[in-house]
Amino acid sequence: MPRNISYSEKYEDEIYEYRHVILPSEVAKICPKGRLMSETEWRQLGVQQSRGWEHYAIHKPEPHILLFRRVRGTDPLTGLAPAKLASKPGLVQQQTVTAR
Repeated sequence: MPRNISYSEKYEDEIYEYRHVILPSEVAKICPKGRLMSETEWRQLGVQQSRGWEHYAIHKPEPHILLFRRVRGTDPLTGLAPAKLASKPGLVQQQTVTAR
């Protein structure tokens, strides 16, 4: 399976850092349809990134583009968010969202 997966630069807001990953068509064909993937699933597809990233949304017009986020300041080795942000009211730890 070709591994020409493309990774965006990171971008951020006040709480999260984001990135998107573009899968080649042959990899996109084997992705689960209509649901978010666990870390194990996206890693099995060949997506490589540090720990703590969450596949948080599906962009229906372009399902081959995976949208990821993690709390700013997350330790890339452990995947743990900073304690001061992990307990912040309104912070969503795991969210199932489908973008339209």
